[in-house]
Amino acid sequence: MKIVFTCGGTAGHVNPALALAGLIKERKPDSEILFVGARRGIEKQLIESAGWPFRTVEISSFHRSLTPKELRHNLISLRNLLRSPGEAKALLKEFPASLVVGTGGYASYPMIRAAASLGIPAAVHESNAIPGLTTRLLEKHADLIMVGFEECRKNYRHPDKVLVTGTPVRGDFFRLTKKEAKAQLGMDDGRPLIVSFWGSLGAREMNRQMAEFLALEARSGIPFHHVHGAGKVGCIHMAEYLKDADIDLDRAPGLEVREYIQDMGVMMRAADLVICRAGASTISELTALGVPAIIVPSPNVTHNHQESNARVLANSGGAEMILEKDSSGRILYDTARRILEDPDRRKRMSSAMSSLGTIDASEKIYAAVMDLRSRGRK
Repeated sequence: MKIVFTCGGTAGHVNPALALAGLIKERKPDSEILFVGARRGIEKQLIESAGWPFRTVEISSFHRSLTPKELRHNLISLRNLLRSPGEAKALLKEFPASLVVGTGGYASYPMIRAAASLGIPAAVHESNAIPGLTTRLLEKHADLIMVGFEECRKNYRHPDKVLVTGTPVRGDFFRLTKKEAKAQLGMDDGRPLIVSFWGSLGAREMNRQMAEFLALEARSGIPFHHVHGAGKVGCIHMAEYLKDADIDLDRAPGLEVREYIQDMGVMMRAADLVICRAGASTISELTALGVPAIIVPSPNVTHNHQESNARVLANSGGAEMILEKDSSGRILYDTARRILEDPDRRKRMSSAMSSLGTIDASEKIYAAVMDLRSRGRK
């Protein structure tokens, strides 16, 4: 059995494919799996470091700016868009897959189109509440579209193709119980744990607000444990922000700023409240673990999809959503304090979050794509 996974652009597109590929190889050791992505995307590093074979197609994004530089970029992207289906078809003839699965990113477009033209069953997994451009373009070509929440179905022209599977979450998020995770972190003294982060790179304005948040915690006697991941870029400026907020973390036990939270599975499991953006991977982790959250969706993403993701959680009662334009360190702190000082509310938020989660998403996706493979194209 030969299977092609095609994905890229962000870790949120790549990780579901990696999780499913691992499960398929575990269940069917004789299967051959090939990943296909863009030549210059983040997917190359993530996939090759996971040990999977990786090939590329020449595909690139489109930019919305009308500057001469961006117009030139878009002309190159248009040329790649027209040429890439031929590349993809040639690749599938060289590697005759019996199934192609796309999990987002521009590279998915030519591979799913080529699979459809060659009569190969093709499935798409969309992690975001609002389908991205690639998913919208592929809807009529794919045999199956898998989504995270039932609420997503209304966003498709062919709801009969849509199956709610959830989005896979890494197994290390469930390795420990909440109590065990707190003990492992040394944060089992009864104080609630806040975990906050704005993505792997960070967000300058939101890190500035988090410095104000940490200062308010310190002045109130540090009622919580708090670990903040400032991000690779954000960490460069964090010392300046903390100084401006008049806080010395060396004198504030229980408050910690890191460049990156390496033990995210343990940290999220132990958390009583998470403050974060609304990327697809983060949303799937929050719902699978049932962790209450304050979400500030990034306004700098295509089609404002993070706000759509966040509204799904906020409408269920599992999260408080604050738009970045309305946010401040004080507003975030006051909102967090109200949640953490109300155990009954936290319990309701946790239950609402869990109601949206799918712990066995990998199993559901596995069953769906294996069934599609056995049935062939409709």
